[in-house]
Amino acid sequence: MRLREKLALAGMSLVILLGGSVASVSAQSASTNYKVEESAFGTGGELSASSPNYQAKQSAGELTVGNSASANYQFYGGFNTSDTPLLEFAVNGGTYDLGILDATQARSAVASFTVRNYLSSGYVVIANGTSPNTASGASYTLPALSTPTASAPGTAQFGINLAQNTLPAIGSNPTQVPDSTFGSGTAVAGYDTANLFKFVDGDTIAFSPKSSGQTNYALSMIANITSTTPSGQYTGHLNLQVIPTF
Repeated sequence: MRLREKLALAGMSLVILLGGSVASVSAQSASTNYKVEESAFGTGGELSASSPNYQAKQSAGELTVGNSASANYQFYGGFNTSDTPLLEFAVNGGTYDLGILDATQARSAVASFTVRNYLSSGYVVIANGTSPNTASGASYTLPALSTPTASAPGTAQFGINLAQNTLPAIGSNPTQVPDSTFGSGTAVAGYDTANLFKFVDGDTIAFSPKSSGQTNYALSMIANITSTTPSGQYTGHLNLQVIPTF
């Protein structure tokens, strides 16, 4: 028996939920009676150097650059900083065709997405959607894996992860751009282990515990059937949401 399945990653309908949290974010130092507008300590440089025709930020003589944080506070050192929160999310969406499925081997596909955030305490990535199903002929849905499980051809299953796998050989671990000094995004438990797959609608699949440079993620998808799985064209949908945390 042969079974064709198509899995659609709905990238064009992705939702970035900022809510009202961004309006309350500030990079300024303040108390009840005083406020310091982006403090500068150094031997040179200015936050805003201007003339009637030009404006510039100068970074000469910086004593410290980058992020420093504790359990409750964080700040960015360096003259070229901004008090404007930022959340960037890009996904390689579209339709992913897993081809003709059979009971002897797993079928798979990989989608990619990137996240970068600034002036928040981090972010979470949530996956919503449906396991592949068919409404033609005998209505049937491939069972989604509720716990991390190895791919097992001959067993009906569907799952995803964000890891570098060998069975099947797909995907990659989250990578930081340009390196881990700047990025801190990672997969969460349940979606972070090679060769173990899971899919629960509404699960958080990745997060960053602090402001982070760009993290590249590879979303691996696997599907398996049994010798008695109803034939037909199967379609599933995945939607990713990125939510900043404060």
